[in-house]
Amino acid sequence: MFTGIVQGTAEVVDIIKKESFQTHVVRLEPEWLDNLNIGASIAHNGCCLTVTNIDNNLVSFDLMQATLRLTNLGLLQLGQRVNIERAAKFGDEIGGHSMSGHISLQAKISEVIDTPNNRTIWFALPNEHMKYVLSKGYIGLDGCSLTIGEVSETGFCVHLIPETLQRTLFGERKVGDKVNVEFDPQTQAIVDTVERIMANRY
Repeated sequence: MFTGIVQGTAEVVDIIKKESFQTHVVRLEPEWLDNLNIGASIAHNGCCLTVTNIDNNLVSFDLMQATLRLTNLGLLQLGQRVNIERAAKFGDEIGGHSMSGHISLQAKISEVIDTPNNRTIWFALPNEHMKYVLSKGYIGLDGCSLTIGEVSETGFCVHLIPETLQRTLFGERKVGDKVNVEFDPQTQAIVDTVERIMANRY
């Protein structure tokens, strides 16, 4: 489980490509290595990945074809960075909202509005997924737990404070970039349940 509170960004220092498979090696900050073992879970841009090798501060993760296709991790190039969050431990403060690290789809950035001490980013989503996006609700974007701002028929926006822009990739995101989306599981469960109940009435 993750909380959506990104701890920082890590550089991708190696990408080992095989048939329908990749291994990513990232350089982690020393404080993120505490009690880190092979088999541990770390979220990359919100996607839960398993540690497969540790060589000092260079940590490896294997990505299957489905992960490469569904998430923006398949678009990464050497030298680029990913948002990092280590898995939550029992008793940790949940500063964001509970997240599984299972990505639903990618959303494309359609507009970026910069104002003093604030940045608003609009995202486009397919219509069939907009039912899970509610104004003032939670959503996971590249692993960040964020509050949804305004909602339109084809997209939504979030408002980002300087701390989020400094700590995550959102400070450098631009129009056309794709971000990983994890819908709030409680919202998704309620919407799907209501749809099933309504369908059974007719």
